[in-house]
Amino acid sequence: MSDQLIPIYVMGKRYDVPEGLTIMTAMEWIGYKFIRGCGCRGGFCGACGTAYRLAGDYKLRFGLACQALVQPNMHLTQIPFYPNPKTPYNIEDIKDPVETLLTLFPEIKKCVGCGACAKACPEGLRPIDYIAAALRGDWKTAAELSFDCLMCGLCASRCTGELVPHNIALFIRRYYSKYVRPMPANLLARTKEIRDGKFDNGVKKLANMSEEQLKKLYDQRDFEKI
Repeated sequence: MSDQLIPIYVMGKRYDVPEGLTIMTAMEWIGYKFIRGCGCRGGFCGACGTAYRLAGDYKLRFGLACQALVQPNMHLTQIPFYPNPKTPYNIEDIKDPVETLLTLFPEIKKCVGCGACAKACPEGLRPIDYIAAALRGDWKTAAELSFDCLMCGLCASRCTGELVPHNIALFIRRYYSKYVRPMPANLLARTKEIRDGKFDNGVKKLANMSEEQLKKLYDQRDFEKI
């Protein structure tokens, strides 16, 4: 940790924090205690969405508090949750995926193509592109373009059409995985082995072991050395 302190503003209040810290670490350093909005702390779960502006720059920026570093005179606030209720659906009942997509998310028709969703995404994704691919029926492209979505919801906070792009992305990937992507042969083979009871005796043996025996077995397991 650096000895050099820099000023930052959290919800308008100034604090001096060591430079080089992430926003999350800096907030904890000044006394904030995270109960929610901290998640994995590794940049994967999207729970710590943060909005900020830098000194001398009008542009509103977005990032993850566990990844973005503090900068002198930055103004910030966390947006750990954005209200966007999920519409329930049964993936088994889908007949026409494009029609289902428009039924579940009718607000898609309000998209004006402004690209504000892309400006808010900390992963650099363009929700407007993967939604367009899905509407064309190109589910492979839509799934690939949305694959890195962290479900942080920052895109929804900026969408002028009030879409919820990250929930749309989840639908796209679920549909693609269920109906479009070829099933891997090794997974099908292993699933059949499990259903045929190949591992039943092994599972029963583990279930009857003591905690100490399980710990010993775990420590002796084969694993890839890094």
